[in-house]
This record gives sequence, C-alpha cells and structure tokens, in this order.
Amino acid sequence: MPLEIKIPQVGESITEVTIAAWLKKDGDFVEMDEVLCELESDKATFELNAEAAGILRIKAQEGDAIAIGATVCVIEESSSAPAEQKSEAVAPQAESPKPIGEIIEMRVPEVGESITEVTMSAWLKNDGDFVTLDEIIAEIDSDKATFELPAEGSGVLHPSCAEGDTLQIGDLICTIALSDELPTTAATPAGAPAQAAASVNTTYASGHASPAAAKILAEKGIDAASVTGTGVDGRITKEDAEKAQKQTSKPAAPVATKTEVATPPVGARNETRKKMSSLRKTVARRLVAVKNDTAMLTTFNEVNMKPIMDLRKKYKEQFKEKHEIGLGFMSFFTKACTMALLEWPSVNGQIDGEEIVHFDYCDISIAVSAPKGLVVPVIRNAEKLSFAGIEAEVRRLALKARDGKLSIPEMTGGTFTLTNGGVFGSMMSTPIINSPQSAILGMHNIVERAVVENGEIVVRPMMYLALSYDHRIIDGRESVSFLVRLKELLEDPTRLLLDV
Repeated sequence: MPLEIKIPQVGESITEVTIAAWLKKDGDFVEMDEVLCELESDKATFELNAEAAGILRIKAQEGDAIAIGATVCVIEESSSAPAEQKSEAVAPQAESPKPIGEIIEMRVPEVGESITEVTMSAWLKNDGDFVTLDEIIAEIDSDKATFELPAEGSGVLHPSCAEGDTLQIGDLICTIALSDELPTTAATPAGAPAQAAASVNTTYASGHASPAAAKILAEKGIDAASVTGTGVDGRITKEDAEKAQKQTSKPAAPVATKTEVATPPVGARNETRKKMSSLRKTVARRLVAVKNDTAMLTTFNEVNMKPIMDLRKKYKEQFKEKHEIGLGFMSFFTKACTMALLEWPSVNGQIDGEEIVHFDYCDISIAVSAPKGLVVPVIRNAEKLSFAGIEAEVRRLALKARDGKLSIPEMTGGTFTLTNGGVFGSMMSTPIINSPQSAILGMHNIVERAVVENGEIVVRPMMYLALSYDHRIIDGRESVSFLVRLKELLEDPTRLLLDV
C-alpha cells in the first residue's frame, strides 16, 4: 500500500511551506530516511526525509506552497530497488579503474538544512595535480562553519571555480579525470605536452584556462586563445599564464623608459578589494536585522574584580594540578550568569511570534573571534557544570573555532550570550543581541581605578559590564536587577559555591 508523505509540523507559528527543491526525481527508488526535498518556511529551510524505502511518486512541484499536513509525495513501499536501478548502482563497482580522460564532476554537497550557498575558501590542490580518493582537495565556507571537500575519485584535478567564488548547493566545483596512477604526462619535458595534446581527444578543457590562469591572463589583458595550453587535454595552466605574462612584459620595458616624463606620485594610493565571505555576509545581515527588529537597550554596571583575582591567585595552581586546565575569568562569569538567569527568567527568554518562551536551562553562547569571522559556539546546560567543566568546554570550543572545525549543532541554539571585548582592550561597549536571544552581556578590560569604600579612597581592579537587552520582553527593573545580582555574585564569589 502506498505511503503518503505529509508536510510535518516545523514550528508553532508556521502554517505552510514552499517546496524549494526536489533532490529526487519522480520514479526514483529511495531509501528509508533519505532526504527527498527541501522545504522553506518564512524562517528557515528544512529537509523532508523518506519514511520508508520504495518508489517515489511526486505530488507537488518545486515552488508550490503546501499547507502543514498536506500530502507532498507518495512512496510505493519496496525493500529493494528495481532491477534496472540495481544494475546501474552495481555497474560502477564492477568496472576496472577508469583511464585518464573519463571525467567525474564534483558538485557542492548538502552541508546543512538552512544553507543554500557556500564560498570556496581555499584550494589545497592545484589545477592539474593528481589526487587520490578521499584526499582533501579544498575547503568551503558556509555562513556557519567550514567544511573539507574530499576527492570523489583518483585522478587529475581540474577546478571549475576560483577561491572566493560563491556557489549554490549543487553547483559544479571541479572535475577529476579518473586514473589509477599518476599520469606519465606530468613527467614529460616542457615541449612534449603540446605534441601529446594533439593526440588526445578534444574535451571541454582544450584551450580553456584554469581559474588561477584565467585571473592572471585577465590582469595582463591577454586573450586565452593566443596561449598554448600544456595541461591535461590542452588546458591552460597557471604556469602557461605566467609564461605568457613574461613574454608580453619584455617589449613594454623600453617603451616605459622613453615615455618616462611624469614625476612619480608622492605616496602610494593603492586599493585592495576582497569579496565578503558567506560568514561575514550572514553576520552583517543578522546584526542589521537585530537593530531593526528589536527594541534594544543597554544598561551598565561595574564590578570590583579583586575578590575573584585573589581567589584565582590562591587556588589556580591546585586547580590546574587537579583538573589539568587553567582557572580563568570565564568560568566565574558563566556560573554567575546561570544563577542570575534562573532568578530572572525573562533575561533567559525569547519571543516566538506572539508568545514568550522561558527556558529552565541555560545554554550559554560564547562569542569567539575566529580567523574567518565571529562565531558563537554554545555551552549546553551550563548551570549544571562545575568550574572545571565550564573551563574545559570553553577551551574545547575555542580551539575548534580557531581551527575552523566547529559543527553546526555546536553553534545552534543558546539562550544567553557572553562576549569579552576586554581581551582586545575594550573599555566599554554596547554589544548587539544575538538573535533570537533577548540579552547579551559584554565584559570589558580590567583597569585599576580609585574607588570609595567605607568612606576611604582605595585602588581596585574594576571592570565595566554592559547588558544589552530587548525591551519588548525585558523591563528596566529586570535588566538592572540582573546586573546587580551578577555584581553581588562576582564581588563575593563564595556565593557561587553556596548558591546564595
């Protein structure tokens, strides 16, 4: 009996979705839990999985708006694929290694439910290089994380895009001319490839420049048709472009000396343009949206850090010896925030449509300045972690952020954010809320200042704290009380241990 696949509930306030793209065709055999299509709501993109194995029969087309609960496709249940599909699937495995010249195309893979485009971050292999199966050939950036791209076969690599290019999911990234061993053409003399190219069948690569070569030729104003390619199948390589550059630059030298009449400029006035990464574009878009969509306000307070600094100085060696990790300020602030958040739940809440959501747990987002931009990994259930547990999690996430290895689940969610501009020397700031959260705490640098205690002027290490919050859900009384409670806990850290 055919199984109807219906649009599931994807959010409390969502009543319909749009079919963004079918990843399978009508009549295809699909496996259990295989992704069939992508659905778009007004908030996010979702994947629709097969609820059984069988033959797919599509009932709605791409671009159709479908109500929640409506049938989108039917699966004629079957435990195995039809014979013709089985033979197609088995055939590649039965074949012997393919010779040079047989091409496979590598396309941008699915990297997340809501990700529709990526940026080519870096090529780890050059055009014409021989690569092996599963060897990492490139890195691609999404607006959330960096992913490694492994080769789908062994052979000669031909990139189809350059570093910095923005690609849609499914776009062509590169081709690989399959081979089971390093081609002998790589070892031939400089003049030989041109002769060998004549004996090779003409392919899409003949006379075409690689991305790197095309860039060099464009900068020098050289027509690719005038350059002889020495790469596989006559492709113009980077080395070919560089040689062409040298040939055209030689006659230009004497002309420059003859026409040299103008006085050189007093100072260089160069400009450098670089395409925004997907991560940077997403951060920019989200920050502007937060400013436009929230009633953001910031309130300030200051904290005497001497008690925490004295406590760290006294126990940091024993702490490190026992837990094999240093005792930093972040664990004190995280622990204090979790206690204050549970006492003032609105600061730990979110607005969802016309409803306010309060959480009885604290998933603390930690803003980290990674090499490729700002990322915000999340410490789950921070209220249940010890000081050592918090420090270990902070270090783990910071190291992964530095190496660009954070996964999407590690950056998803969060009920409250901590950002420490003090490590860069910031004295005071008004941090922007990390949507859809309702508040963010900004920490700043510690400066010794003269303060009055018990009628006397003393010098204390002081830090300004800034709480930016959404006034739609958090009132002034709650925001100020939250900061005051935070100040009490930090200036008397024994309260953190006694929970008072």
